[in-house]
Amino acid sequence: MQDLNISLVQTSLAWEDPAANLKHFGEMISSLAEPTDLTLLPEMFNTGFTMNTEENAEEMNGHTVMWMAEMASEKQCVICGSLIIHENGRYFNRLVWMRPDGSHAYYDKKHLFRMGDEHLHFTAGTKRLVVELKGWHIMPLVCYDLRFPVWSKNEYRDDTYVFDLLLYVANWPEARSLAWTSLLTGRAIENMAYAVGVNRIGKDGRGYEYNGRSMIAAPDGQTILDIPAGRDMISTVTLKADAMLELRAKMGVGNDWDKFELF
Repeated sequence: MQDLNISLVQTSLAWEDPAANLKHFGEMISSLAEPTDLTLLPEMFNTGFTMNTEENAEEMNGHTVMWMAEMASEKQCVICGSLIIHENGRYFNRLVWMRPDGSHAYYDKKHLFRMGDEHLHFTAGTKRLVVELKGWHIMPLVCYDLRFPVWSKNEYRDDTYVFDLLLYVANWPEARSLAWTSLLTGRAIENMAYAVGVNRIGKDGRGYEYNGRSMIAAPDGQTILDIPAGRDMISTVTLKADAMLELRAKMGVGNDWDKFELF
């Protein structure tokens, strides 16, 4: 495993305005002076957390996914974020993992935010995704998934951990900011992995307020990055593989984890 440079983009979103959002994100990403391996965008980064699926959905060959491919190629890094995808008559809150060569993987949000009626407009995903980057095994998830520890749970198989880095892209309201930071730290500790959360700021078209607090927690629970509340910025941090591997060697709790299966 090599050290991993990861960039978190914390910013406001223009409500249901993909053109404005892509222009804004393009400018922020292009401004990155230092090299990065992975750039994270918030949940529904091109529209905001809207339930107007028919008006805002795109196909996988649509403009936003093509934009992600262009940006990944330009910066020679993975671009990751979620958007509304229409496929086979259904709508998904789909996280796209776009590589610099234009190939991609995706994850459909499993836990739909009932309190915001997301379950009435979207189809839930059924499979987790683990991708590899510079020797790291990475599991990306979306917002409300953070509240479900079983779905987020690491596994220890054949003397190795299934993932090293847990990612959450989110539109997580300010009213529950303490839960956001607390759960991210907890997910890191219980999974013996880094946990990263990128969240938006500002007010959306449904009246929800967001304060960001995008952060990275280390496997020992220490905070590696905590972007100030309300700050519009992109921040890059280097994650050290050796620190995690040393902790795992010293605290081999994976050997004692309960075995389970997901259905």
